[in-house]
Amino acid sequence: MIRIGINGARGRMGIELCNSVIETKDCILSYICEREDHPENGKNFFGLKLGSNSEEMLKSSDVIIDFSTPSSTIKLAEINKSYKKPLVIGTTGLSKEDNAKITEFSNYYPIVISPNYSIGINLLLSILEKAAGVLSKNKDYDLEIVEYHHRFKKDSPSGTALKLAEIAAKASGRNYPEDAVFGREGIRERTKEEFGVLAVRAGDIIGEHYVIFSTLGERIEFVHKAHSRKTFSKGAVEAALWVVNKDKGLFSMKEVLNI
Repeated sequence: MIRIGINGARGRMGIELCNSVIETKDCILSYICEREDHPENGKNFFGLKLGSNSEEMLKSSDVIIDFSTPSSTIKLAEINKSYKKPLVIGTTGLSKEDNAKITEFSNYYPIVISPNYSIGINLLLSILEKAAGVLSKNKDYDLEIVEYHHRFKKDSPSGTALKLAEIAAKASGRNYPEDAVFGREGIRERTKEEFGVLAVRAGDIIGEHYVIFSTLGERIEFVHKAHSRKTFSKGAVEAALWVVNKDKGLFSMKEVLNI
């Protein structure tokens, strides 16, 4: 049985991850971890006591799934240089500096990192490059990306929206992120080069992403709607089972799903 530890175990995604580990054969939940000042520390969940000791989590686990905060993720990744356990990172809001550190850590142990662990989104990322190459700026197609999430989401735009924007922009003949417009206001006509990346935060929306190509006469939309966080947690557990026996290196869901 593969022992999986969860960092950020009492967050909305953390709870769903714990459920997915329990529901998946060939793996068990080995440690549930939260920050030191978490009000539920010491209480029992899923048959385990909630703890805050990253080293104990690393010692007792074969692989760690981390959907926490940027500072917690980087701290765990640094400590893991001594343990070299595979990490699956789904933390949002990571800075360029954070991502550079994660790339460095992947020289010591294997890491899967993705802005989104749903199979559907990763399939969309795979086919979007070809679609955007056809529906390009030179063929007079405008590009817009709109994402919807719940009111509690802190980072805007979402990491998924940024990844969709990066792939679609480059394939359609635009510069990323230079040509991106993050929200619009004022009175002016859009340029041919620019593309919008717009974030909506409302209610309990799990996650919706729209990639829109439009020209005079037609519109093509690629849409992904998540109905439950389970779609993300199941993908993250699949990534954990895939990476557990890998050597050092940085991987994405593209490698996990072989797409």
